[in-house]
Amino acid sequence: MTEPRPGPTPSQTVGPFFEPALLRNRHDVLAGPGTEGERIRVEGRVLDGDGAPVPDALVEIWQANAHGRYQHPADRRDLPLDAAFSGFGRTGTDDEGRFCFETIRPGPVPLDDAVAQAPHLCVTLFARGLLSHLSTRLYFADDPRTADDPILRLVPAARRPTLLARCDDAAGAVVYRWDVVLQGDPETETVFFAFR
Repeated sequence: MTEPRPGPTPSQTVGPFFEPALLRNRHDVLAGPGTEGERIRVEGRVLDGDGAPVPDALVEIWQANAHGRYQHPADRRDLPLDAAFSGFGRTGTDDEGRFCFETIRPGPVPLDDAVAQAPHLCVTLFARGLLSHLSTRLYFADDPRTADDPILRLVPAARRPTLLARCDDAAGAVVYRWDVVLQGDPETETVFFAFR
């Protein structure tokens, strides 16, 4: 007796698997004891186009230290490194789409020899349904250098607020709130960048 041949496998999207596979060792605290710079917390949510939370997403950040230097061998500028600061963070979202990082406010980094970029976090997002990761940036709305950032100025003015984290220091700690909206209304959908 021959066994029946199974039909085609149903199509699947990526995930959910970030929590059990990639987040066994969360790295949501970038600033250890003795880290130089202003300590901040970045809190937010990952939301879909309907405003519903996206659970089991993975959020990564990469940033310069307080002096504007990356903890990376390619950054050979003559600026101090901070051994107590990793510069890289990874965490997941909970059932309500929330994520949080304990870090420091980064220093500015150069775009080229003549132009500096405003302090920012590079953000990468992985989530179910995404076959490729998304890349974006978080800028600080209260930093006067943000308005002149050469990358942010490439974004249409009406869309720039989607990249701005706003300070909420009511709890005694410096907390920046920033939500990532994956799709939807062009004025609320987060701007994502394509790299070539």
